Amino acid sequence: MQVLNVIFDQPVIPPNTGNAIRLCACTGARLHLAGPLGFNFEDKNLKRAGLDYHDLADVSVHDDLDAALDALPGARVFAFTAHASTRYTDIEFVPGDVLLFGTEPTGLSKQALAHPRVTEQLKIPMLEGRRSLNLANCAAIAVYEAWRQLGFSGS
Repeated sequence: MQVLNVIFDQPVIPPNTGNAIRLCACTGARLHLAGPLGFNFEDKNLKRAGLDYHDLADVSVHDDLDAALDALPGARVFAFTAHASTRYTDIEFVPGDVLLFGTEPTGLSKQALAHPRVTEQLKIPMLEGRRSLNLANCAAIAVYEAWRQLGFSGS
């Protein structure tokens, strides 16, 4: 059973996706990649970052964000953005929740943030004057907090 779902919307940096593959393999989360992707799965950096975890992770590639969300009917969707006012630690996560992250250079688009399936926008606190954390690091922070709340199910 997949406890959590992670969506990367239009990822473009292969090592971040490789790191997310490894994260999901280690936590049991399911990774959804919403296209268009800025790389292909033969990219050496993607393979290097994911090490030998590719076969241990549950990864789905979707044409776009709508298709990814359609594959997860009824799930709550938490969109991560530096512009949110609610901290990710203020949420009580439940099995099946979706953690949605945007592309590396720009974050989630205005359209993605306004998507009717988005339950709430969340932020990971940072010191003032900082633009953003690395995408893979953000996913790891959020996944581990949600998984902790769920009792590290399956570990």
